[in-house]
Amino acid sequence: MNRIAPQALERFIEQLFLDAKVSPDVAAVVSRVLVEGDLLGHHTHGVKLAQGYLKDLRSGQAKGDAASLQIVRQTPAARLYDASYLLGPYCVEQALDFTAKAARTFGIGVATIRRSHHIACLAAYLQRYTEQNLIPLVLTSDPAVASVAPHGGLDPVYTPNPLGIGIPTGEKPILIDVSMSTITNGLVNKTHQAGGQLEHAALIGPDGQPTRDTAAYFGTPQGAILPLGSLEFGHKGFALGTMVEALTAGLGGFGRKDGVKQWGAAVTVLTFDPAFFGGVDELKAEMDHFVGACLESRPRLAQSPVRMPGHAGIARKAKAYEQGLELPDDVLAALRGAASEGGVEYPF
Repeated sequence: MNRIAPQALERFIEQLFLDAKVSPDVAAVVSRVLVEGDLLGHHTHGVKLAQGYLKDLRSGQAKGDAASLQIVRQTPAARLYDASYLLGPYCVEQALDFTAKAARTFGIGVATIRRSHHIACLAAYLQRYTEQNLIPLVLTSDPAVASVAPHGGLDPVYTPNPLGIGIPTGEKPILIDVSMSTITNGLVNKTHQAGGQLEHAALIGPDGQPTRDTAAYFGTPQGAILPLGSLEFGHKGFALGTMVEALTAGLGGFGRKDGVKQWGAAVTVLTFDPAFFGGVDELKAEMDHFVGACLESRPRLAQSPVRMPGHAGIARKAKAYEQGLELPDDVLAALRGAASEGGVEYPF
């Protein structure tokens, strides 16, 4: 497997977007966020997405002009944006920058974005703010997609509805990126395209039985992804997914009720400044104590000790900057396709 310098990959992705007439500031943010996803190991939500983003730009279903992001209303600590399907990573980072500034004054800032385009990997946004001793929180849903069944139901109604949160510590930050469903849409699609079976029975077929077979998801009637907790404890994942739905599409006032058809996202971000509350040093001391206790917990399997959320990704990122970034074959194929469709030479 070829290793690619992260900086070279970022320049290539940025150039693809610049060639598609995307604003330079938008292209820079989108390329950085997509590469960060792969650096952290989230290959379904990294540079592979560039091909789909570029197709939507060419078809007019996504926008690349920073001026598309409009503030609908605001207070010093809260904003509502309408993005008109501007590329999502730029929208999210603008919202996080606003909430970070608000948090330094008020302790917390909140922003909601309606009609964003897809926002890529949630974990990819977090370290930028934990390094400022802030706690960023990102929640998102896609009003155009129905892939997860409510607990007790068979029909897909909503999306995996993930949340991402970054927590500063005295050493490596904790980076949480987790869906309110058993698995993501991206994993279902990737596994189906490869003709394989899922590792676990994370889907529910039209017969009401859990299954590993992705063909059940794409059948008629369609199957669905199970909520987090599967059949036994799926009421918990369903409740959390409902919360995310309310705090994104509900809070923004634009979602499934509006008959949305194009790929996009409803997003809410919050940023907390620990300095306003118990203090930065106190937060870190508490979290360091917690991390230590978790890592000292006797492992269930000797070869698999406890890992804190995000720490494996941070290690992967450091290794990639030292040795180059390894990308799976499907990601490389998507990059070659994006280059060909954009009429540019593939450099790797």
